[in-house]
Order: sequence, then structure tokens, then C-alpha cells
Amino acid sequence: MKRIMAFVLVVLVSFGIMGYFTPGLLNETKLGLDLKGGVEILYEAHPITEGGTVTKETLKQTALSLEKRANKNGVAEPEVTTEGKNRIRLKIAVSTGSTDKERDEAIAKIRDLMKRPAELQFRSAEGCADGSYCTVELYGSDFKEGAAAVEMGNLNEYMVRIVVKEKEKLAEVSTKLVRKNLAIYLDDTQISAPQVQQPLTDGTAVITGQDSRQEAQELADIINLGALPLKLTEKYTQSVGATLGQKSLEDTLFAGILASVLILVFMLVLYRLPGFVASICLLVFVWVLLGIFYLMGATLTLPGIAAFVLGIGIAVDSNIITAERIKDELRSGKTIVSSLRAGAKNSFRTIIDAHITTLIAGGVLYFMGHGIVKSFAVVLMWSIVVNVLTNVFLPRFLLNLLIKSGRFNKPSYYSVKESEISAL
Repeated sequence: MKRIMAFVLVVLVSFGIMGYFTPGLLNETKLGLDLKGGVEILYEAHPITEGGTVTKETLKQTALSLEKRANKNGVAEPEVTTEGKNRIRLKIAVSTGSTDKERDEAIAKIRDLMKRPAELQFRSAEGCADGSYCTVELYGSDFKEGAAAVEMGNLNEYMVRIVVKEKEKLAEVSTKLVRKNLAIYLDDTQISAPQVQQPLTDGTAVITGQDSRQEAQELADIINLGALPLKLTEKYTQSVGATLGQKSLEDTLFAGILASVLILVFMLVLYRLPGFVASICLLVFVWVLLGIFYLMGATLTLPGIAAFVLGIGIAVDSNIITAERIKDELRSGKTIVSSLRAGAKNSFRTIIDAHITTLIAGGVLYFMGHGIVKSFAVVLMWSIVVNVLTNVFLPRFLLNLLIKSGRFNKPSYYSVKESEISAL
């Protein structure tokens, strides 16, 4: 009786926690462009200065700048990809409002924000009454393309060396700012504030004080990014309305709920007691996976939901393999307790092998894919991890409680007929 009470307590506590937190999880989960609605923009990149070129590296860095700018402004995981030699495609999920006017204003704001090139500024506090860095001394366009590079100093410290186009301008600025700070800003965000130690007359400057090569490389990338002579021209803009996104979400949720109900009924009819336990564990699996997305701050997209449903299928498969192994052991004439122990042991390796191969496939998709492919891979990999906990170990724990209670010792509870049992 104690074991049955323990089983009931575990189930009630689990469902109570899920019932309490589920509304918040659903409301706080961020939705992607295909579900929430938003805007898709195709840009064509051109050099700002005459004689400049658009290289593969500068195009990639500009795409990175767009992604960072979108993330900084709170949009939900923008998808930024380069196409061909000079094109960048941007997809952003945004709340576009309930009226056409609100939607158009929101999209116009995004278009204006994203098309501006990254603005790198070197500022001083000269003439600033409040002590802030308000005076712009140099711009990113004053530096040569790709001129910032990481070097190792004499004291085994990392430093960033940069080269300007006009060394007279750098000499003038550095001379008046000796022993003063020259702050580096990217899109009005302060990145660093190195102190000018001496006049710089040879057209180069060295920035020290970085604690690691990674920190120095990040600073060099920012300077190179701000010095890119690229401007973006919109080729076309396509808005995805909130109504379309909402309909997609409703249709997807309906399909997911219907599939889940059919799966639960299938498990109950075909496997009875193990199917009942599996149904409980599947609900726990779905909730835990949603909780992980919430804690990660991840954005849910249609490919992500597809991976979610695939994860449910994998979880069902894990329970079916275990239930079938238990049935095989019962047919061989073993007791219920021995069948559970042997079935769990014999099915474990098969389940784990299948999970590892799926995890490897998800890892390959994540590291080699982009955009929606990565979204699919992340959901798939997390579903594998959660599945091992909730549909491999948890069902065995719950079944063990029920079987050892002594009230579920009939083979029929496990979908095995007396006539199918062989004598030992």
C-alpha cells in the first residue's frame, strides 16, 4: 500500500507542478517568424567609399553586425544569412500590432534600424561638461579595412594594432589626448576606453589591456566591423502578418495535441499498465522540454515544433521497446518482478544506442546548419537528453513501485495472455 501511495504522490506532485507552471511557460515562450509574424528583408551590399570592394569576409561580418544589432534591440533570434557575392537575407519575428498602421510602423522602424551600417566612433571627453565621452574624434571609416590585428606584446600580453588611412589625423588627435582616454563606441555602445600614452605619428595605434586572446580578437573584430565600407540597399521587403502566424500556430498546436492523444490511447490499449505509466511520463517529457526552452530563452519555430513532435515519437519508441521486452520475459515464464528487471536491462542498451546515433545526427545538423536547421537540431538534441531521464529511468521507477505493491501481478495487466506464457 505504501508503494501505491508513493506512486500516487509522485504523479500528483508532478501534475500539480505542471498545471501551475504551464500557463506561464506557454505565455512566455518566444515564437519565431513563422508563428508570430514579422518581416523578411533582402539586402544588397555596396561599398560606401569609391574604390571599395565587397568581399566574402566583409559580407559575413556585415551579416554578423545585423544579427548583433537585432539581438541588442530585443527581437527574437533573428535569422541572418548571406547569399551569393553581395546579398544578405534577414528574417525577424516581431509583434506587428493588431492594425495595419501599427504593423507598418513596427516594420518601418526595423527597416530603418537594420539598414544603417555599423557606426564605429572613437570619442574623447574634450568639451563634455558631464565628463562623458561626447566628442567624436575618429570614425570607423578613418581606418583601413581589416587593419585591426591581434599581436603578442613584449610582456606576453595581447594587444590590438590598428592602422589609419591618414596618419596626420591620428597624430593630431593623439597629441591633444596624451594621458587621456579615447573611448571606442559601436552603435553608441562603449566597447573599450584605452588611454593615449604618447603621440601616434606613424599612422598606427596599439590598444593594450586585454586579458586573453579571445578578448583581444573580439575587440579587433569590432574595429574591423566598424571600418567596413558597406552600405545596404533593400531589394525587397516581405511582411508576415500576425494573423498568418497565429493561424499557423493554431493549426500546428491542434495537430500536435491530436497526435499526442492518439499516441496516449495507442499506448493504453496496446500495453495497458506499462502504457498507462508511459502516458504519464510522456506528459512529463513535454513539460520538462518546454521548461528547458523557457530557461534557455529559445525561440520556437515550426521546424522546432516538428523536432518537438519527433522527440515525442522517440520517447514513445523508448517506452514501446521496454514494454515489449517485459512482455517477452513474461511469455518465457518469469515472474512480474523478474520480467521488469530483465526487460529494463535488455532494452536499455538498444534505447541508448538509438539515442546516441540521433544525438550525433543532431550535433552534425547544429554545427553544419544555419537558421531553421539549427533550431531543429537544438530541439532534437534536448529532446534526446530529456527523453533519457523521463522515458527511460522514470517509467522503470514508477513501474517498480506498482509491481512491488503486489496488486498488479496479473500478466493481463501487461497485455500478455495466460496461454502465451511458457512453462519454465
